Amino acid sequence: MTTRSVLISGAGVAGPTLAYWLARHGISATVVERAQGIRSSGNPVDVRGPAFPVAERMGIVPALKAIATRATTMTVLAPSGRPIARMPMQADREREFEMPRGDLAGVLYAAARDDAEFLFDDTIVTMTQDADGVDVTFDRAAPRRFDLVIGADGLHSTVRRLEFGPESAFVRFRGMYVATVSTPALTEGLDSVVMYNAPGRLVALHPSRKDGGAAFIFRGKPVDGFDHRDTALHKRIVRDAYTGLGWRVPELLDAVRATDDLFFDPVSEVRMDSWARGRVALLGDAASCVSLFGEGSSLAMAGAHTLAERLAAHPADPARALREYEATHRRLVTPKQRRVGFAGGLLVPRTRVGLAARNLTARVLSAVGSRRRDSALPVVGQRPQPRGQ
Repeated sequence: MTTRSVLISGAGVAGPTLAYWLARHGISATVVERAQGIRSSGNPVDVRGPAFPVAERMGIVPALKAIATRATTMTVLAPSGRPIARMPMQADREREFEMPRGDLAGVLYAAARDDAEFLFDDTIVTMTQDADGVDVTFDRAAPRRFDLVIGADGLHSTVRRLEFGPESAFVRFRGMYVATVSTPALTEGLDSVVMYNAPGRLVALHPSRKDGGAAFIFRGKPVDGFDHRDTALHKRIVRDAYTGLGWRVPELLDAVRATDDLFFDPVSEVRMDSWARGRVALLGDAASCVSLFGEGSSLAMAGAHTLAERLAAHPADPARALREYEATHRRLVTPKQRRVGFAGGLLVPRTRVGLAARNLTARVLSAVGSRRRDSALPVVGQRPQPRGQ
């Protein structure tokens, strides 16, 4: 049976990218999304590495440049709040972009919406598959049948739970939490990401082309009865973790209390022996969440492109297509997952000694970078040329 119709759960980053490429190969795509529209919140994410050629072929690079954050450096603060280091964030400004996750999702949705069906404010309730397809019931829409179902619905994937089993079997908590909130008044005028640490806790102010925001990344233990939709609980966890810190933390906690759109989640990994079962498969964070540093978005876009290419290459053999997609994409994902612990140690040192060592390293790197920039300055009387142009 030829693959002609695919249901995709999730309209974040992976889902619209997959829908776009499926349409280019003549495969009908339907995207179902629990939210009422593209969500505006979320931590900053990157489009770089394997995602850049995907974006280039989609023709969305100009749109990505337009929504990219204006920060090109990262400023590290001492515990007193005094700046101690300033380092470049991107190696190639023409091929690496950072932006709010919701803005990236909006660009991808705009690229796919004319060629795919989107069902917002709905979700999958049941799936029953056989050798030729999958019968799906929805919370709101009428039941339908699809050749394939792809779960691109994130860390708390509904598709993974329905087909593969409970979240606890696959999601590994990495001992940290992340929360983000819009803080336009506190980021206005900033041209650098500002990082303030205490042992086990990080606050970052992140300027954007629009509102800008703050991120809280902190170490903690698992919370009994944690509900990823309980915003009141999330606010309480953030408040308890940061109360008593100085700098601008009290103002940021006020923003957390006041917001109606707090993003909050445990920093987690998803580990699975297989991303496919019959005619149901997983993509993006649902299959292989790698949290931190925003790399999940680039991996999601690359994975979506690979999956669409493989389905187009083997239209009558979806099982082979899914095997080849997984084998190819795991080669990108696995090294990233191995480095999550190291990344967490850099961002959020556990102890005062660890924090002092990290800050010393930042000072050294900042000094080295400053000398390199100074050595590249034009001689007196010459007009400076824009870098990275």
